[in-house]
Amino acid sequence: MAVRAGQKAGLVFFESWVDPIAEDILGGRDDVDLRKLSYSTVEADNWDVMSRAHGYQVQARTELREPWFPDAALIARCPNLLAASSTGAGYDYIDVEACTAAGILVCNQGGTNTEAVAEHALGLILSLSKRIGIADKLLRRHGAQIDRYALQGNDIRGKTVGIVGLGAIGGRLAELCHGLFGMTVLAYDPYLDGAEIVRRHGTSASLVELLQRSDFVSVHCPRSKETLGMFGEAQFAAMKPSAYFINTARGGIHDEPALETALRERRIAGAGIDVFLKEPPPPDHPLLSFDNVIATPHTAGITQEALEQMSSSAADQWIELFNGRAPPRVVNPQAWPAFSRRFASMFGFEPEPLPYA
Repeated sequence: MAVRAGQKAGLVFFESWVDPIAEDILGGRDDVDLRKLSYSTVEADNWDVMSRAHGYQVQARTELREPWFPDAALIARCPNLLAASSTGAGYDYIDVEACTAAGILVCNQGGTNTEAVAEHALGLILSLSKRIGIADKLLRRHGAQIDRYALQGNDIRGKTVGIVGLGAIGGRLAELCHGLFGMTVLAYDPYLDGAEIVRRHGTSASLVELLQRSDFVSVHCPRSKETLGMFGEAQFAAMKPSAYFINTARGGIHDEPALETALRERRIAGAGIDVFLKEPPPPDHPLLSFDNVIATPHTAGITQEALEQMSSSAADQWIELFNGRAPPRVVNPQAWPAFSRRFASMFGFEPEPLPYA
C-alpha cells in the first residue's frame, strides 16, 4: 500500500492518456484515486480536484491548454501536489524551477520512445537523400511530364551524419546509421566524454566541425535555455550546400526564419522537420512551401509501440512514487529532500533515499 489504510494518493490527468493501458494499470488499484478531468468542465470544478491532487500526469504541449500548464500559478493553487509527470521524454513545458522550489518532483518518460524517434529520423534522412518527398510532390502535380533523371538522389552508405545530442535517441540513430549503412557518425554532446561517444558508435567533434563535415545534421537534444536558438544563421551557413538538416527533438532549437533563409538561398540542400515553435504549424508556414522540406506534425514518437510503452512506464512510475520508492526518471533530483518531507507529512512515512541524487 502506498498510504495509510483508508487513504488514497490522488492522481489527475486531462482527457486521456496516449494509450489506455495506463488507466487499466492504475484504475484498479485501491491505493490510487485516479481522476480524469476534461477541459470542457467548469474551471472551478477542475481546480477543486486539482487542489487536492498529489500527482499530475500532464498532457503533451500540443494538447495541453491554459491554465493547466504546471507553472508557478498552478502550483500556488495545488498545495498537495507532490509530482508532475510529462507524457514523453520532453518536459520543457513544465516549469521545473518552480516545481523544485516547491518541493515537487518532475518526472518524464525518457527512453520510452527511443526506437520510434530514431527510426523517424532515419526515415527523414533516407527520404531526403533519395528525394522521395520531392518526387512524390512532382509526380502528383505533373504526372508523366516529370523527368525522372532530374530526381536522382544519393545513397547514404558511407556518408557522414552529425548527431547533436547522443542520448538514448541520438545513440540509437548512431547505431542504426553506423551498423546498417557504414556511415561515419560525428557527435556533439558536451555531457559525454570521448570514450563514451565512441562506445555509442560515434566520434566526438565540436559543433563547428560537425556542421562543416556532415552530410546530414540530426538534432536530438532537449530544448532548454542552453539549446534554444542553437541553430541559427551562422550554423546553417557552416553546413555544406549539399547537406540536410533534421530536427525531431523540439521546436525552437532551430531558428525557423534562419532555416527558411538558408533553404531559399540554397545554403543547404533541404530539411526534415518534425517539430515547430507553434504546433501544429499553420498551413501557410513558410517552411511548408519548400519542396525540399519534409515536414511531419510532431509524430516521430507516435507509434503504437511507443505510446503503449510511454503510458505503461508512466503508470508504473506513479506506482513506484506513491509507494515511496525512487521513480526511475526524475528530472530534478535536487527537489528530493523537500519532496520527501512533504511526502512524509501527507502519507505518514518517508520515501526511500534517491539513489542517483
